[in-house]
Amino acid sequence: MKLYAYCLTEDIDELTDGLTGVAGATVRLLKLQGFSLLVSDFADEIVAVTRDNALNHAAVVRSVLDRTTPLPFRFATLVTESELGSYLAARREALQAKLDEVRGCVEMSVKIIWDRDWAQDSVGDEVQKKPGTAFLVEKRREILGGEVRASEAKKIESWLRDRVGENVRETRINTNPTEKLILAAAHLVERGKVAKYRETLKEARSERPELHFLVSGPWAPYSFANIDLEFTARFGVS
Repeated sequence: MKLYAYCLTEDIDELTDGLTGVAGATVRLLKLQGFSLLVSDFADEIVAVTRDNALNHAAVVRSVLDRTTPLPFRFATLVTESELGSYLAARREALQAKLDEVRGCVEMSVKIIWDRDWAQDSVGDEVQKKPGTAFLVEKRREILGGEVRASEAKKIESWLRDRVGENVRETRINTNPTEKLILAAAHLVERGKVAKYRETLKEARSERPELHFLVSGPWAPYSFANIDLEFTARFGVS
């Protein structure tokens, strides 16, 4: 039987009574190589990607967030106990360093939407549709619009860093997620600074009324854990 791995953490000796995880399985605490891991037994080979399973995975990770900062595994990580023990032994120092890095912090998420026609804004009167050239003109509009969007995204990234800088320990930013979602940022914030962080974002919104902010959190540091990629590369687990 394999284990479904939820997260790796430290200083956890007991779990919430009746904690259930993916597929309704009982979650248990596993002590290996000096780490605490939240796992559940899993008999199948593939984890169904369902809303309930995704929510249960997140709920298990969140169940310890008020006591410590866990390193979450990727959804649907299945592994044997021996593989898990080998991985922890081989990566002990790196994992401990990562726990040190995120200790006392949570992840806050910021998405910035700009409802703007980038292609239209980038093309002036000199670009006119002519017979037989509509396709080429449209392609040029798309290219120019993408260039303008990328330039504005970089400016917003710099502006946002300046505004939240002192409240954030580390940042992960994606400046090209979708057409309207111009920027998606994950911020590692010390727990004691979350209120100040929220207030700073509120002030930033007033500076840029054309931008729509979606702020969520606090979460476990999914964007800063990196253990799922290392684990997959080492054992090829799904």
